[in-house]
Amino acid sequence: MQQFAVSAGNEDAERLRMLTHGAYDAACVREMERPLLDDGVPLMRMAAAAVADVAAGMLDDEGIGLEGARVVLLAGAGDNGGDGLFAAARLAEGGAKVTAIAVGRSLHEAGFAALARSGGKVLVLDPQSRIPGCSAGFSAGEAGERFESAVRLIGRAHLVVDAMIGIGLDGALRGIPASIASSAGLDGVLPERPALADYETSRRFPLVLAVDMPSGVGVDDGTLPGAYIPADVTVTFGALKPCAAMPPACYAAGRLVLVDLGFDIADVEPAIEIADDDLAGDAVRLPRLNDSKYSRGVVGLVTGSARYPGAAVLTVKGASRANAGMVRYLGPQRAQDMVLAARPEAVIGKGHVQAWVVGSGVPAAADDPDGDDLQRETIRRLLDHYALGESQDGDDETYAMPPIVVDAGALDLLPDRVPPQVLVTPHAAELARLLTGLGERTETDDVLAEPWRYARLVHELTGATVLLKGAVTVVVGREDDEVRTVVSGSAPAWLSTAGAGDVLAGMLGALLAQNGEDVVAGYGPGMVDIAAAGAYLHGMAAAIASESDQRGWQAPSVYGQQRPSQMPSLGRPIIASDLVAAIPQAFEDVVQ
Repeated sequence: MQQFAVSAGNEDAERLRMLTHGAYDAACVREMERPLLDDGVPLMRMAAAAVADVAAGMLDDEGIGLEGARVVLLAGAGDNGGDGLFAAARLAEGGAKVTAIAVGRSLHEAGFAALARSGGKVLVLDPQSRIPGCSAGFSAGEAGERFESAVRLIGRAHLVVDAMIGIGLDGALRGIPASIASSAGLDGVLPERPALADYETSRRFPLVLAVDMPSGVGVDDGTLPGAYIPADVTVTFGALKPCAAMPPACYAAGRLVLVDLGFDIADVEPAIEIADDDLAGDAVRLPRLNDSKYSRGVVGLVTGSARYPGAAVLTVKGASRANAGMVRYLGPQRAQDMVLAARPEAVIGKGHVQAWVVGSGVPAAADDPDGDDLQRETIRRLLDHYALGESQDGDDETYAMPPIVVDAGALDLLPDRVPPQVLVTPHAAELARLLTGLGERTETDDVLAEPWRYARLVHELTGATVLLKGAVTVVVGREDDEVRTVVSGSAPAWLSTAGAGDVLAGMLGALLAQNGEDVVAGYGPGMVDIAAAGAYLHGMAAAIASESDQRGWQAPSVYGQQRPSQMPSLGRPIIASDLVAAIPQAFEDVVQ
């Protein structure tokens, strides 16, 4: 009996991990929801109760009692609007002054009735509405006046509950919802605001609570295709959707609260996986009693240059702190001298390695017009061994090559087709240049607007595993004939500092080296998981060094469990060397 109890507890913990670190597309969510609806489970009432409770908590956090609080509900015609109407009715019953703005031609019948019984008001915007007891057929002039009244109500509210659009929307908002979002929200661009606001001085009303997802975001692709309403808190139901984890939409969701409706997710594959301690811990090879420096993983680095020797030092430091048994360095004399001064443990020159890191601090072709940089030539010859033919068929030696991290100045040396143990690590501008070089003209803003799409495109065109760096890093690659996506948002915004990417490249090389033979043989964690683990550990080290609670992506709190603190630590600025010093603590945290 005791063993059974432990197993059941483990199953519950794994289910919770899947709920909070997996995102499922809209069609999948509907499939998981259907059996519960067929069994008569009151999902809408459960969702509404959670929304009302979280809304009251948001007001209370700002010192505003529910009695007399000004609440505006943006209510669509579908079930999402129904969730909002039932929640608004509960708030009105608690004494809030609630006005529902109907943005469509109808309202959920039972939800509307509940709001009416609680004393809430309704403002209809569409002249062709068919809402019982509400006027319709008004003139275009009156419609304009009503819209202006709606905008004023929103501006004067303490809290706006956004329940305009559910997961069925495909593309940008249209009609009245688009006009409301354009007036009260943003139009396809992220808000210019600090990543972590000073809660004592920067709070502005109205607060915004999104019901299931902010209106106007791309549910399944995480884009911002048009006007949208950014939320302070998003209460999502049953399971996370891709927009809650994929940038840029996830940046508009605010704090996430997940309402567990009891979905059966045991055999359901998420569209997106989100890196956590467990994933990162699995990628760390713990030392063994019979280990030597060679068996613990040797990483070779062709990084830095006469122009940028500091990158050589930072990649070597990152690799040496990330559990590698040995670091070999190849580069110009000045960089060698700096590497040995910083890390006398490093070995200079060629030799057997389990993984490579190339390109950090190496000039790209545009910065080497004469083509005489020795580091570029070394990298070119090395990458030639990873080239596949048009049919994607390579000889056994090509697929047996050790994993390699291709960063920065080496990206334009990437062969046309490569095996999946080639990991490219661009930021948005570098990925745009890479795609343009592959014949797909792309701008940096395109990548920032649709990072998932363009990361997948690079993978499709080259075969490489892709790690697209950002506040939320996107990793795409093929494993077992399936394309997987894992994201990592463990870093605070303080991480955006010179040299941080060089440290990441070194860490990735070390993780690949300690798992190198297993990666090539197809055992243990694969390229996607190891790349995501590297990004996650890199972000954790930045969080430790900066002492900041802010993250690019924060795991949702589960409704009914303890709420997170509303006063997170702002943290402090860091440099890349601070990041290196914190790497061992990050490793310790994930392997405990």
